[in-house]
Amino acid sequence: MTDAPGGGRRGRGRPATAERVEGRPGTRDRILTSARAEFAARGYDKASIRAIARGAEVDPALVHHYFGSKEQVFEAALETAFAPVIGAPDQFAAEGAAHVGEQMTRFVLGVWENPATREPVLAVVRSAMNNETAARIFRQMITRHLLARLAREVRLPDADVRVQLAVAQLVGTAMLRYVIKVEPLASADPEELVARLAPVVQHHLTGDAPPGDG
Repeated sequence: MTDAPGGGRRGRGRPATAERVEGRPGTRDRILTSARAEFAARGYDKASIRAIARGAEVDPALVHHYFGSKEQVFEAALETAFAPVIGAPDQFAAEGAAHVGEQMTRFVLGVWENPATREPVLAVVRSAMNNETAARIFRQMITRHLLARLAREVRLPDADVRVQLAVAQLVGTAMLRYVIKVEPLASADPEELVARLAPVVQHHLTGDAPPGDG
């Protein structure tokens, strides 16, 4: 331990610059913003703590101080990017089962339609598609915060597969429209997509199971 300015004590390995920056408002948010940009530009494999720190204008030790390992930085960046999605099950439950297909479809497309929410989501999805560690973190978060909670709201014996099929319908559409940009889907009016997708999503969630199923 060494004496820090002002008579305090500084732990071994904690740079003085980290201590000065740590108290600056928004430091954690700047690190997460830099992390999302780094993961988007370079992918999970090539992203580094040093580059994330450089983008946030902080010492790399401060990134470790807030988040720990690169896996933990990615998980934190993922959770902030998907924050609007995490609260979705509560919103759907409040609307009731009869219209959950339309509510879910509008919500998911709305996340992708809005550049403020689309870009962070796109950044972490690209990393998850190209790295197994990133994919595992992404899978665990989506299962814990979205799929499992939605399945509890469906309250049917095959709720897990129903929710996964509904989400797959919407995620597949989002990938083709916003990531791969396949026409004419990429240029279709969002309201037309809602009209076409909502009944299918509703059927996956609440419709009759196929004959002989269960």
